[in-house]
Amino acid sequence: MTSAALEGAVAGLGVAVPLGAVGVLLLQEGRRGWAPAAGGATAVAAVDGAYATVAVLAGPQVAALLAGHEGTVRLVSALLLGAIAVHGLLGLRRAVEPAPDASARGAGRAFLRFTLLTAVNPATALYFTALIAARGTGTHAGATAFVTGVFLASLLWQHLLAAAGAFAGARLGPRLRRVTYAVGYGLVGLLALRLAL
Repeated sequence: MTSAALEGAVAGLGVAVPLGAVGVLLLQEGRRGWAPAAGGATAVAAVDGAYATVAVLAGPQVAALLAGHEGTVRLVSALLLGAIAVHGLLGLRRAVEPAPDASARGAGRAFLRFTLLTAVNPATALYFTALIAARGTGTHAGATAFVTGVFLASLLWQHLLAAAGAFAGARLGPRLRRVTYAVGYGLVGLLALRLAL
């Protein structure tokens, strides 16, 4: 169970750490105060956890369909994760600009707004589906530990962003943004290598 939780934590950080438009918006939300930023942070982590849960629940059906083709599944999943990592790392060459920010007050409204912003990202769903198809769901306890690891790692990272926005006025420069991209997509690349090997 500990191994599954750690795998989930690494997977959660792999999808959470790259600082895209939602992350920049979360930093900016901090200017409105801690409560709205924390609401937004919780929403992002909740969507990550929900996508991981859906991937785990669909895992047995996917596994039954792909029985006997495990090697191919691992290779395809590794290639998919590798493509996500490469695409993200290539994004280091261009600046990440936040989307226009609508005015929102309070943690509840921020939670709803960030839920919608995060839920429309299909890459997150593909990411967790590829991981689960390759690793399998294991036991019920292992699957629960994996999802919990994803959620808690994402929640921790998103709340760190919220705190940074609240305390530092969301003044994150391009250099630090590039570092977060490299770290996050580097984690995705490491997961791809682990699956391939």
